[in-house]
Amino acid sequence: MAVSKKDLRKMFPNLYRELEGGENQVPIEGVCENAEAVEREACECEKVHQHEIEKTTQRIQMPDKLRSFNPEAVDFLRRCDTVEQAEEIISYLQKKGEITQEYAEELRSQLRRDGVRSFGSKKEENYYFHQAGMY
Repeated sequence: MAVSKKDLRKMFPNLYRELEGGENQVPIEGVCENAEAVEREACECEKVHQHEIEKTTQRIQMPDKLRSFNPEAVDFLRRCDTVEQAEEIISYLQKKGEITQEYAEELRSQLRRDGVRSFGSKKEENYYFHQAGMY
């Protein structure tokens, strides 16, 4: 697909100005006489750089036990401090279709009967980071 100079200037005015004006040119100050040695050195440098990236990535990866973790209603309820908060969570999950009406009623019944801590101990801030050994 050919593009006329007029169209190029209209679509990319700054690029056109650089191409026509001869600005931002990079001078060549030398010639490599041993291109193979330079290529080998560049490959070695890239390997070292890639190794550093892999080490960093390994440090920040989530452990396998949390990789596909998807919290359920009880996981959210364990973060609540009050019955009112738990009621709000149950209503929200039901409204969004995350839990059925029957399950919502079971949770509410347990909440009224046994309290918020009946779903388990409170999950504090950064709970999952602690579980993963990342915090």
